Amino acid sequence: MLSALKSLIPGAEQWPRFVRNRSEQFEARFSMVEVLRSPSLFFANMQGSRLPIAVSHGEGRAEFSSETQQHACLAQQQVAMRFIDNNGEVATRYPVNPNGSPLGLSAVTSLDGRVTAIMPHPERVFRVVQNSWYPPTTDRYSGWMRMFRNARRWVG
Repeated sequence: MLSALKSLIPGAEQWPRFVRNRSEQFEARFSMVEVLRSPSLFFANMQGSRLPIAVSHGEGRAEFSSETQQHACLAQQQVAMRFIDNNGEVATRYPVNPNGSPLGLSAVTSLDGRVTAIMPHPERVFRVVQNSWYPPTTDRYSGWMRMFRNARRWVG
């Protein structure tokens, strides 16, 4: 929905639109993502984090209107998160990239970082018990809880 409203969001002009997954089907699974350097208030101090995340969507493939738009989005650090494979490399192929987005794109943010569109679902895995596996010595919360604490801190 946010990508459809990008004309109303300052600093979102380079965002892609999100269309049907390349697989032509609803995708639901755990995938790995990496948080990139971006102005997103949600991902403050999370750059470089590699975390499992729940994927659950049928229309998550980013489609840019041109290569210029895609490069501008990347150059302006508006790509906030991307799918990665088991080696930490950008996931470009199915099923590691469940929607077929270029650059493994899974989240974009506005230039000022106040609006972030995220395709996977961090809200479904913010507690460690929501994950399929976790080390027995971990905290109650997964790394995704930081995203929600960042948002709360920003609000004041």
